Amino acid sequence: MAVTHISDTNTERADARAEKARAGETGAGDARSGEARDGDTGPAVTDAGLALPGAGPALPGASAAAGTATGTGTGAGTAAGGGRPGVVACLVKEGLPEWLAPVARAAETIRPSQLSRFLPPGDGGGRQSAVLILFGEGERGPELLLMERAGSLRSHAGQPAFPGGALDPEDGDPAADGLLRAALREAEEETGLDPRGVQLFGVLPPLYIPVSGFVVTSVLGWWREPSPVGVVDPKETARVFTVPVADLTDPAHRVTAVHPRGHAGPAFLVESALVWGFTAGVIDRLLHFAGWERPWDRDKRVPLDWRA
Repeated sequence: MAVTHISDTNTERADARAEKARAGETGAGDARSGEARDGDTGPAVTDAGLALPGAGPALPGASAAAGTATGTGTGAGTAAGGGRPGVVACLVKEGLPEWLAPVARAAETIRPSQLSRFLPPGDGGGRQSAVLILFGEGERGPELLLMERAGSLRSHAGQPAFPGGALDPEDGDPAADGLLRAALREAEEETGLDPRGVQLFGVLPPLYIPVSGFVVTSVLGWWREPSPVGVVDPKETARVFTVPVADLTDPAHRVTAVHPRGHAGPAFLVESALVWGFTAGVIDRLLHFAGWERPWDRDKRVPLDWRA
């Protein structure tokens, strides 16, 4: 998979947050202390030895009727976003659209080694962080929410990513609902998303980012009540956009990204962007285990430059 770095912008905001905390001023919604982002070390897991899921729809339809995914809701319904009413940080699997059922099932059965060879340290080390993988339904059917990092950033400028970042103290215990809270909070801070319209329904096994020391948990969400999104801080984010799942599964949009150091992994040419690294690796595995993947040419390669 990919390497995650803390951006210069977030480091500065972490210092500001720490200063506020010392002054007793820290509150919900303050600047983030770090962010989980894409990077460049380690190839993504290949399909070797992995069984393709059973036959299913080649692509979810745009007019999928509401249904119930496998499983039951968990958690106590703890409020996230600083205790704001209506924001709930727990997993609720009932009431999902039928087309999301394969993703919910995959989240329950996928093993960490099937996502990446970089797994969290056995001693519990690493900085806990979370990203939000948010599925919505647009004009062309199911879609994913992504953001593109600002071109002025020193690390991974212009790279698309899931909204997300490191846990803050107010997020709470990562062993409880802290990771869910962090994913919702970060998405709100980075895209302006209203978390009250998001239904969290699953989490993927945590993955380790060796260079930065992040342990990243991907939180799956259904955009039950869409809200306006856009750039909140232009110094950090260039744009916020959605990508139709139909484009992600289209073989014409799939390539292998190759870093100058020789590392290679799956990537997507969508919405005038090259999605690669951690984000592309997770999307690739979700498409595979949900049964949505279509055969694509892995020899079609796109080189990355040294700034990636």
